[in-house]
Amino acid sequence: MTTLTVLGATGSIGLSTLALVDEHPERFRVTALTAHSRPDALAELALRYRPELTVIGDPRHHRQLQERLAGHGLATAAGEEGLVAAAGLAADCVVAGIVGIAGLAPTMAAVHRGATVALANKECLIAAGHLFRAAVAEHGARLLPVDSEHNALFQALAGSDGRDVEKLTITASGGPFRKASVAEMRAATPEAALRHPNWKMGAKITIDSATMVNKGLELIEAHQLFDLPDERLDVLVHPQSVVHGMVHYQDGSVIAQLGCSDMRVPISYCLGHPERLASSVPRLDLAKLATLSFEPPDPARFPALRVARACLRAGGAAPTILNAADEVAVAAFLDRRIGFLDIVAVIEEVLADLSPPSPTDLAAVFAIDAEARSLAEQAIRMRFPRTVSEPAP
Repeated sequence: MTTLTVLGATGSIGLSTLALVDEHPERFRVTALTAHSRPDALAELALRYRPELTVIGDPRHHRQLQERLAGHGLATAAGEEGLVAAAGLAADCVVAGIVGIAGLAPTMAAVHRGATVALANKECLIAAGHLFRAAVAEHGARLLPVDSEHNALFQALAGSDGRDVEKLTITASGGPFRKASVAEMRAATPEAALRHPNWKMGAKITIDSATMVNKGLELIEAHQLFDLPDERLDVLVHPQSVVHGMVHYQDGSVIAQLGCSDMRVPISYCLGHPERLASSVPRLDLAKLATLSFEPPDPARFPALRVARACLRAGGAAPTILNAADEVAVAAFLDRRIGFLDIVAVIEEVLADLSPPSPTDLAAVFAIDAEARSLAEQAIRMRFPRTVSEPAP
């Protein structure tokens, strides 16, 4: 029996994880569940899986959670302290599915106790990459990548120590604007940007997919996970989202991982590693697909890749700033305060205005993050004062 803590249980990663638990009830027992601000949904999960601790990240919802669980003998907590406590419980595996910088402290708590961490939170390796990697090494934690692209590379690297690798390639679907003109992208509404052609994900990551900021962040994440420089990391647009990552070896071989567009595939690989769990995900029918196509990303329409590569090369605080400014800009776009193309423009402005020293601890990471967010909000108010129209009825 493997004990399991799910950070971000009501999100897409958390629900996919619990769906796998349902398929293997004899193998997994849930130790802790957390969510940010959906107390009713979290309470339903707690009643179903009966964890030792159920945590709501937003303390304003704690009373509602307590009321829903009253009389059931289930412990609850709230806020960052509660999230850290959940991650610190003695579970064999922690699925780190909290979105954003809020996931950094609890995931680090799991690392500090030497847990196996199935990592779906990009911020740990982007906002605090060198600190996070150092903590993993110091405390003997095991890090397994959940993101489909990095999980694909992890699978394709099996048996290699990395010395025979020429480069790594991650794929991008191209999102909803793969064939759109710059004018169409400039006029894009949140509704249009949220219509991802292949994946069902949360709003923030779906917008990041549309701008390709997510692919830039994934390049930085790949650098941290696999210790390769920018020039040995590549991106290819692959509209079918069947090939998720490729490893190019020095003998000319290319090993790729293929799978359906379902996050249960990479999650199950992490949960069962080094075994493979059986799952009910749809199977690929390559004959039915018939064609798999690839193309380089267009740097003119997707400047986020250029910006992210510059941050990767700069290192230090640059990735932290990139991540923070993007979160603010995406939220502003979803609120119709800025246009779609303004997202990357806001990020570039904040990167130009802020150049702190490399963070030496988590407190410094959070300080840089807060300053970058403040500058992004200031840029949005002063430089991008327009709104995106409502969609037609």
